[in-house]
Amino acid sequence: MMKFLGYRRPDGQVGTRNLIGVIPTTVCANEVAERITNQVNGATAFLHHQGCCQTPPDIERVSFILGRLGKHPNLAGVLIVSLGCESVLADEVAEDIAGSGKPVKKIVIQELGGAARATAQGTLLVQEMVIEASKLEREPCPVSELVYGIKCGASDTTSGLGANPVAGAAADIIIRNGGTVVFGETTEFIGAEHLLAKRGATPEIGQRILDIVERMENRAKAVGADMRGGQPTAGNIAGGLTTIEEKSLGAIVKSGTTPVVDVCEYGERPAKKGLVVMDSPGREPELLTGLAAAGCQVIVFTTGRGAPQGFPFVPVIKVTANSKTYERLKDHIDMSVSDVVAGVQTVGAAGEELAKEVLAVASGKTTKAEAIGYFAAMDIYCTGPVI
Repeated sequence: MMKFLGYRRPDGQVGTRNLIGVIPTTVCANEVAERITNQVNGATAFLHHQGCCQTPPDIERVSFILGRLGKHPNLAGVLIVSLGCESVLADEVAEDIAGSGKPVKKIVIQELGGAARATAQGTLLVQEMVIEASKLEREPCPVSELVYGIKCGASDTTSGLGANPVAGAAADIIIRNGGTVVFGETTEFIGAEHLLAKRGATPEIGQRILDIVERMENRAKAVGADMRGGQPTAGNIAGGLTTIEEKSLGAIVKSGTTPVVDVCEYGERPAKKGLVVMDSPGREPELLTGLAAAGCQVIVFTTGRGAPQGFPFVPVIKVTANSKTYERLKDHIDMSVSDVVAGVQTVGAAGEELAKEVLAVASGKTTKAEAIGYFAAMDIYCTGPVI
């Protein structure tokens, strides 16, 4: 049976990292959150641009996502950083996170007298939590407790031909061993959604896939402008992708071959094991946040031209099938599967290698994004205006 070494949490979840999360409830608290984590090894901040002056549905979403992020099993404890007058209620977010059984602290910048005092107080609190978390040890855990997220970005022709099929082959292996796989990027189903819908475990799940694609299409139409240039991106087009349909055909193969057992809203945690679709956009900051909120402990991110983003507390494995990209961006890319495109290696063999890499990273191996700290530019997917 496939296993990895993880940290068992009070609520039964298993983490692949053992960090203290510093989570601001509004953009206005980002600087304090960042300064705190810069002073304490073993702490990481989730910085975002939401939390105030938004429509009620978006404020509700931000609160929900921050709570889900705080409950993530890769975090051993959380410090909530509030400005004090934002729309997101810090106490409610803290209470939500505390329900997981992990320690949660809160500071309010306005009440403490400003950034300097808040940073000092927060640093002391986080330092204590980091020391306490260091007492925890990894233990063997079955793959059935792993949630594997998949993302593609800066795609080119090699993505659909090599990297994405390999990610799908690894997903099939994880699922065969009882694990859960989450993938999204609804925009990149457009034109191929009928193929994905056929893989629904029930007719209702297939229809749900069609429904979320139609909803995403309507959001694009509501702007009153052609979506080309936004999807596919200028980089996608330069990389040889000509239409959104072509991009979608290459994107959906990263889900592998198993039936889709469920369709979730953005950031929701899967209720079933197996392959799960999460409604979400394609852009990295929002999509990675959605996967993290859904509980993914490891994310595989395929790229053709070289997208560098990681995530603050979820290891992100970068995979490319473009040999030139791998040589040019070795500081960012963890694994090359260019031999698949060259016809030297099969998709199945490369998928087995990637599945082993997923378990190694889940057990503590550091990814390149983690090593260089390339994960600051994150955000939450909101659909309404800033008001």
